[in-house]
Amino acid sequence: MVDDTKSVRRFPRIKEIRTFIPSGPGMGDYHDVERGHWLIDDKFSTPMSKYPDYRKSRVDWGINVLGSFFVEIEADDGTVGFATGFGGPPACWLVKNHFERFLIGADPRNTNKLWDQMFKSSMYYGRKGLPVAVISVIDLALWDLLGKIRNEPVYQMIGGCVLDKLKFYCTGCDPAAAKELGFWGGKVPLPYGPDEGHEGLKLNVEFLRKHREAVGPDFPLMVDCWMSLNVPYLIDLVNATRDLNINWWEETLHPDDYDGYAQLKRALPFIKLTTGEHEYTKYGFRKLIEGRNVDILQPDVMWVGGLTELLRVNAQAQAYDIPVVPHASGPYSYHFMFSQPNTPFQEYLASSPDSKTILPVFGNLFVNEPMPHGGYMDISALDKPGFGLELNPAANLIPADFILTPAPAKPLSNGTNGHVQKSITNGKSAELAHIELNGNAAVINGHAK
Repeated sequence: MVDDTKSVRRFPRIKEIRTFIPSGPGMGDYHDVERGHWLIDDKFSTPMSKYPDYRKSRVDWGINVLGSFFVEIEADDGTVGFATGFGGPPACWLVKNHFERFLIGADPRNTNKLWDQMFKSSMYYGRKGLPVAVISVIDLALWDLLGKIRNEPVYQMIGGCVLDKLKFYCTGCDPAAAKELGFWGGKVPLPYGPDEGHEGLKLNVEFLRKHREAVGPDFPLMVDCWMSLNVPYLIDLVNATRDLNINWWEETLHPDDYDGYAQLKRALPFIKLTTGEHEYTKYGFRKLIEGRNVDILQPDVMWVGGLTELLRVNAQAQAYDIPVVPHASGPYSYHFMFSQPNTPFQEYLASSPDSKTILPVFGNLFVNEPMPHGGYMDISALDKPGFGLELNPAANLIPADFILTPAPAKPLSNGTNGHVQKSITNGKSAELAHIELNGNAAVINGHAK
């Protein structure tokens, strides 16, 4: 006879998924910031540096064109999980027109199944890039939802606490400021690329020498090359700066140049090479891991496939004793870092325009984003359900329904004072709304939009 008092309770199912476009800088896309910010307007070596017209600012060639997007997943018990990332309106379109079908009515605990369905159904146009970034944000929202339903932080659901305190290095334009703020190291972007010739190489050496002198001989100094170099150029640059004791050289080559990393490891066995920020899924990381040609892996949890896929990448890396240090991503990375044994430290990506001040990674999107203090963070900062983030009531989130089904550009006249009917899709249902167009203003269900 079955004892019903001991039966497993019904777990909430996914009722609705909603997407939004944050109106304001720095709410999911690192590069969606105001002009003058070091992230977009300082001199950077990029793959576009070969073209003189696109060397002044990364905005000029479009690094910020996608912008941010925000996902809410609501369960049928009213619990809401959410996450942010980059992708803008195209990301919202993918959620609505493709990935939503796998989520509505699903058990949110089935993260592996849901991930697999989204990934495999989009393989013919995805595998890397924007589709996987969209899956990543959905996956993070699922983990946030699970933590809130279970009333426990995400790190407790993926293995519990390995570290009590997490230490940080800082990526920015001023490593001396990072040292003053208590970070254990500082990383700077390389200013000049191979197509800027010998003079550019000389200026790179002078730039790095200036920063080494500013922080002293013992403070770890790292260099971010942002996929822009080639094997011969890095060999020349390393030989010209060997006395500067650069701690590591990051993302030196095109992300798919696995053989190039093998060449570098043979030619420069005394340096540390790191990469992975722009790599996607376990398949992309497999070659990097198996060759042992990279000393630290740096996946971005908001791009690689979310927390579900980051855990798989990390399992591969652990088998080869390769540390995993995620790229930025704020609290989404912190929960992962505290729970894993091969994650020695974390990156803090300076959000202030001059990188001299510690600000929230996601701007004013959340009211309680945890941040490092004195270069460290205590595990207690994460002891809240899910990822522990509280949405700022003042954050302006534009519902994607009004982007995916926009009002006509001009009033449609049928002789009835310019009134038209338009079907506005909201979730799984559609309702007819009267839209009164007056110039650029639209009134929907009596509310001005």
